[in-house]
Amino acid sequence: MRQLVLDTETTGLEAAAGHRVIEIGLVELVNRRPTGRVFHRYLNPERAIDTAATEVHGLTDARLKDEPKFREIAAEFLAFVTGAELLAHNASFDLGFLEAELARLQPPPPALASCCRVVDTLTLARQRHPGQRNTLDALCKRYSVDNTQRDLHGALLDARLLAEVYLAMTGGQSTLGLDMGSNPNGQGSGPAVELRTLRAPVRTLVVEPTAAEWAAHREACVRIAKAAGGAVVFAALDPPLSHDLAG
Repeated sequence: MRQLVLDTETTGLEAAAGHRVIEIGLVELVNRRPTGRVFHRYLNPERAIDTAATEVHGLTDARLKDEPKFREIAAEFLAFVTGAELLAHNASFDLGFLEAELARLQPPPPALASCCRVVDTLTLARQRHPGQRNTLDALCKRYSVDNTQRDLHGALLDARLLAEVYLAMTGGQSTLGLDMGSNPNGQGSGPAVELRTLRAPVRTLVVEPTAAEWAAHREACVRIAKAAGGAVVFAALDPPLSHDLAG
């Protein structure tokens, strides 16, 4: 199964108000393993970026003025995502902006929802952790995903973090290493080589109490039973004690 973890950065919060996409980040997973393939583009939005948005992602009009426009990378973007399952945190936000960008093309291509299955990882997180904070930062903390580099939001960085969170939240992952060397079968190196640690069977050591320890246990249970005026739960550890206390 091919999945693409998606994140975007934008000029503002509302696509309906004419705000645009300025960064797209996609991280590819195949059969729940990262392949090392990504799609990452900065875009010239052809409009000003809100100050509040720049405070979140750090991108400015000057930084993006020489980047391509969405229409110039649209075909490449669609070729990369078609047929995949898209994973996004608060998917309606990212998909809403991308659908608005596609609608500006002439002729407009089919909607993303018609060529990709969409999974909202925020909805997934709320189902697993009801009543808790489920922001990306909160999930990174919950699943021990290192997000110390996330001083500012970034589409590719956030997509990578979300990929790790998703894999942990939905059952884990053998490794997220991008190049772990040759595999044991000598089939060469490549991204996401699965690592397995072979461990010897664990021998369980059982230490039985001595006769003196059992005697001390019985005496303690008798004292507790008298003080509490009822049965002692710990007496069940020593079957003979149940008879001793019955009278």
